[in-house]
Amino acid sequence: MNRLTRLLAPIAVGALLLAAWAWASGSGAVAPFLLPSPARVLTHLLASFTGTIAPAAWETLRAALIGCAAAVVVAGPLAYVIWRWRWADAALSPYLAASQAVPAIALAPLLAVWLGYGLTPTVVLCALIVFFPIFVATLNALRGIDPDLLDAARLDGTTPAQLLIHIQAPLALPGFMSGLRAGFPLSITGAVVGEFVLGGKGMGMLLTAQRQAANTAGMFATILVLAVMASLFYVALQILEHLSPTIAALRSK
Repeated sequence: MNRLTRLLAPIAVGALLLAAWAWASGSGAVAPFLLPSPARVLTHLLASFTGTIAPAAWETLRAALIGCAAAVVVAGPLAYVIWRWRWADAALSPYLAASQAVPAIALAPLLAVWLGYGLTPTVVLCALIVFFPIFVATLNALRGIDPDLLDAARLDGTTPAQLLIHIQAPLALPGFMSGLRAGFPLSITGAVVGEFVLGGKGMGMLLTAQRQAANTAGMFATILVLAVMASLFYVALQILEHLSPTIAALRSK
């Protein structure tokens, strides 16, 4: 499949979906209260973007970024420890696997008791949601490194620190980026859901206010902004993921 097809295919599908939406809302097949027209949603978005949506989007994005960064700080080193030392793998892996049986959102009421309401518990919730995809992807990338390459480097006198900086980290970078790409959209979801439960000034609270006011056009506009945010970061991380082998090759020299 060539690049032009890859570009035009999603545009064509989007145009069809937009046309179906416009027809459904304009033909009376669905009540305007339940499905506002695209024009009405766009009008609301433009009218309220600067005053309400943009500040709320920044608050949600800030929580997602901080939570994602916290997850990276823990997941990356922990993946290395479990890969590097078998005793750590044996001791910690069962607990990490069991932790995934508990939905992170189920911990939100407990986080509210421990940390109160607002940004801090929302950030922790985001970190919990994002942690596992980054951890698993990084661990799998480390496990995929050729042991013969590491043995040859050790025979050449490479120290453990040099091995990590110049070989292990660069070779694991593509896998780490893949986990980050999968995890970051989840952090936005976690931030919004966290705001539903834990409060704050972000998009979750804005959606709650719009729901209480039965403002369906506002809800559609807010959801649209969330989708654009997640998509832009997903594409940016995908580009970085494609570039990571080149970065790794330059870093390993």
